[in-house]
Amino acid sequence: MDVRVRNNITIVGAENGPTVMLAHGFGCDQNLWRPVVDRLRSDFRILLFDHVGAGASDPRAWDADKYSSLDGYASDVVDILRDLDLRDVVYVGHSVASMIGALAAIAEPTRIAKLVMVTPSPRYIDDVDYRGGFSRADIDELLESMELNYLGWSHTMSGVIMGNPDRPELGERLERAFCSTDPDRARVFARTTFLSDNRDDLARIPVPTLIVECTRDVIAPREVGAYVHRQVPGSRLVTLDAIGHCPHMSAPDQTARAISDFARPT
Repeated sequence: MDVRVRNNITIVGAENGPTVMLAHGFGCDQNLWRPVVDRLRSDFRILLFDHVGAGASDPRAWDADKYSSLDGYASDVVDILRDLDLRDVVYVGHSVASMIGALAAIAEPTRIAKLVMVTPSPRYIDDVDYRGGFSRADIDELLESMELNYLGWSHTMSGVIMGNPDRPELGERLERAFCSTDPDRARVFARTTFLSDNRDDLARIPVPTLIVECTRDVIAPREVGAYVHRQVPGSRLVTLDAIGHCPHMSAPDQTARAISDFARPT
């Protein structure tokens, strides 16, 4: 299957600029990157895509077994890089797509030159000497709620994830993205995301890495950002003066500036 169709690839921006690959997180699609794209497109060639099972990806490509692991999503990223013969790419992943990018960079360090992890979490469930932000009971309840009433879950959680209650239009936009995703496929991606544990992969990341966190984020608390920073060799950590888990939507100026400063050739 043509990866351009499979992953609904879009390329915009400066034709001869450095290539920035933007990867969306759970329940989202490439359109949620638009505020950042508008701020980067004059200087960068921007590649957008939808993970299989989300957005306008090809539904024929869906395979529940493959996408029950983040490795399945990472292999798609590698396919895109190889098919388009891209090198020196700056991969920018939001939320779980940060870890997808980490796995892809480990697999293809000659094609991904830099990694930007926006509000990443290598593990969402608390563990001994590790705070992910959720207990196992919390995650079990979240997944059960999705099973029973996905649309109700989307309505409730979109505002929690987004934060910024004074800007309800942001939560509504995220909710629309959640609701446009096939519920069965969303449930698979949710289990893959919230039950993942990629802490051991952080030390294996072979490329320069920027970690972008927010001052308040209920999904990836600042303890998680600090942990990722400690574990990824030579990484940088930037804390945006922003609230919520989606700064590319709520604080696009700051997010785009952080990406641009890191992505520019040195």
